[in-house]
Amino acid sequence: MGQASPPHDPDPRVRGDDRHGERASADIFTAASYSRRRDGARRILVIACGALAREVLALRLDHIDLACLPAQLHNHPRRIPDEMRAKIRANRSSYDEILCLYGDCGTGGELDRVLEEEGVRRIDGAHCYAFYAGDKAFSRLSEEEPGTFYLTDFLVRHFDALIIRGLGLDRFPQLRDDYFGNYRRVVHLAQFDDPELTAKAKAAADRLGLAFERRFTGLEGIRAFLDGATES
Repeated sequence: MGQASPPHDPDPRVRGDDRHGERASADIFTAASYSRRRDGARRILVIACGALAREVLALRLDHIDLACLPAQLHNHPRRIPDEMRAKIRANRSSYDEILCLYGDCGTGGELDRVLEEEGVRRIDGAHCYAFYAGDKAFSRLSEEEPGTFYLTDFLVRHFDALIIRGLGLDRFPQLRDDYFGNYRRVVHLAQFDDPELTAKAKAAADRLGLAFERRFTGLEGIRAFLDGATES
């Protein structure tokens, strides 16, 4: 699998930097839309998690438009199905096809129920770790070490906001072992070949007191779904 280089940021809303304690960028907290489709092309909309915005845009697929729900919905998975339904219905009249780039993401099958009712296809996989790494590879990782805490590039970029401050470890660092005492390692599932991001992932593992591994995944899982779905 060829390695992907870090993308030039296609939009300031997907810079995803959270340095020096600054507020995490808008792709965590807000919805966003990105129009890339050529005039006259078949109208296709991909509705994705905000955590995937940078990765989808890096593919430079100019035959789709992209709309993202806030990544913060992962903290409130029961809201995802209704938010998805609303986004589908708000855009249905403007597109020939709508695709969903989400895992089940803790909705207990409710997201798939909504998508079936709305006639929208979803990428295979229970979560982004599976469709980044591939189901079989992710299963091997899980079997190899059940006590694995996974980081994607997005989670590395927002580690302070989502993990340290999100779990209150900045205020109560003594809780670290309560949260992570049963984990043995951090595996960084890397979408881009970015030494700076790898260093941040290693630093994150050190802060959690866990061993560190990096596994390059690239973006082929997402690309295969979008190419296959839009060509059918």
